[in-house]
Amino acid sequence: MKHEIISNPSEWTVRSEYWLRQSIQLSGTRALRERRSTPLILTGDGVQMRVEKGTLHIRDGLTHYPQEREDYRFFKGDLDLPPRIVTVDCSGGLSFDVLAWLAEQGVTLICLDWKGDGVSVLACNGYAADPVKVRWQQETRADSAARLAFAADLIGRKIAISLTTLEQHIPPSRLQTIAIEKSRIGIDRLANEKFADLNAVFAIEGECASAYFAAWQGLAISWKGTKRHPVPDGWQIYKGRSSLANGVKPENRNASHPVNALLNYAYAVTLQRLQIQAIADGYDPTLGVMHSGKRGNPAFILDLIEPERPRIDALILAFVAKHTFSGADFVIRDNGGCRLSPQLAKHVAAIIDGRPQRS
Repeated sequence: MKHEIISNPSEWTVRSEYWLRQSIQLSGTRALRERRSTPLILTGDGVQMRVEKGTLHIRDGLTHYPQEREDYRFFKGDLDLPPRIVTVDCSGGLSFDVLAWLAEQGVTLICLDWKGDGVSVLACNGYAADPVKVRWQQETRADSAARLAFAADLIGRKIAISLTTLEQHIPPSRLQTIAIEKSRIGIDRLANEKFADLNAVFAIEGECASAYFAAWQGLAISWKGTKRHPVPDGWQIYKGRSSLANGVKPENRNASHPVNALLNYAYAVTLQRLQIQAIADGYDPTLGVMHSGKRGNPAFILDLIEPERPRIDALILAFVAKHTFSGADFVIRDNGGCRLSPQLAKHVAAIIDGRPQRS
């Protein structure tokens, strides 16, 4: 991290402990003899996973000093065994014995980097595609009318959920009114018009998305301790999805604003969850219907996440509205981009990945 601007150590420690306490509150309770449904999320340096006398022993990593490291021990068939183990920006090690143990117990291991991008997904069931479902993907993509219908329905559902997010989480304003009206028009057009190609569907999506995020402009972010640890002026309010860290080209990657960093991270966690589910259901994650991609890219998962995005937006908007942040919660990189602190990333991953699964 020598090229990054980092908070003073004492405040970094305070904020790390704060997000640790917040994450503990998410764990909740469950009924007697009910299998744990929430993932185990690990982060920091020195994460260790090994099999000892038939049990899985895990030691969480270090993210700040002083910190008491957490140890976990799971027995085979243990009701406390998580369905997924997610590592976030970790260093450390594990053995082949661990992979075999996880596969036997039906536990998926997901490894994310600091941006929330998937480094690897080790699914316990491997990849055994269902020929019927893969044939449906291939035939739907090859049939122009079916592909257009799929895309129009997908984007229509996305805009409908965006409308709910606008109404419930964005304060009334002229821009909110415009975005709501454009969303309603877009939903109606997608349901009733005939389209010649995908570009016409994308044009409606783009118009609605532009108005949607424009309605977010001016949202205030609460900060504390700014005299001790100042934050950039641009972090006081939300201005848009594009990142200043990418130069003149308007792109959403390499977020330069904390809200966009939270969104990008939450989207990445959701992509991993959807990919695991799609593989488990027998779909080919690389065979997109609406989306296209380079060989090996999860194009079908990019299809699936479209209606999920406004739901994630709602969670992040509620999260931002509820919390007062510190400059110690984020790290400014040498290119002007910002990243979440490890414990904040861990907390966001728990919020997003811990939601109930939908069919």
